[in-house]
Amino acid sequence: MMRRNIKHILTLPSLLFMVMGLLCVTSLDARIRSTRKKLNTDQVPVAVMTASDSLMPDSLDLTAVSPDAVSLKGFSKRASDSKESFFITNNTRQRMSAVRLLLRYTTMNDELLTQRVVTVPVNLKPGETRLVSVKSFDVQRLFYYYGGPRPRKQATPFKVAFRLTGYDVPVGN
Repeated sequence: MMRRNIKHILTLPSLLFMVMGLLCVTSLDARIRSTRKKLNTDQVPVAVMTASDSLMPDSLDLTAVSPDAVSLKGFSKRASDSKESFFITNNTRQRMSAVRLLLRYTTMNDELLTQRVVTVPVNLKPGETRLVSVKSFDVQRLFYYYGGPRPRKQATPFKVAFRLTGYDVPVGN
């Protein structure tokens, strides 16, 4: 009889430990979801990109993709921003569900900082323009887009160029 009590005493704490662990994980998951912030698009300053901003070396073979299928009308990234924002316009006769861009970041002296391919999930009808945001390349927040406002803190201006590498057309379009 004494063994049964000991058995239940050892089982009860382990059961409580498991329940408390599940409650902590659930609470942490809810807290993570509730702290995510959305970009307030009403307060996003957008600097107009010039034609020279979209020029890039012909290092990629993109003959299957028309460079005029989409256009970017603006770009914004302050030194304090963790996201980059810009307008995408669909210049095709088809609806797009995603756009892939090669973004090339350079200093004001045209020295390469980095380049990357981003896929922007966006539902664009023909002729439609949308403001989109992508995670910034500048995780340390030391750079700002030269066409935007100068920051108060010490930061380095950069230029960005883009090239369309592809886009998705939904099935049944």
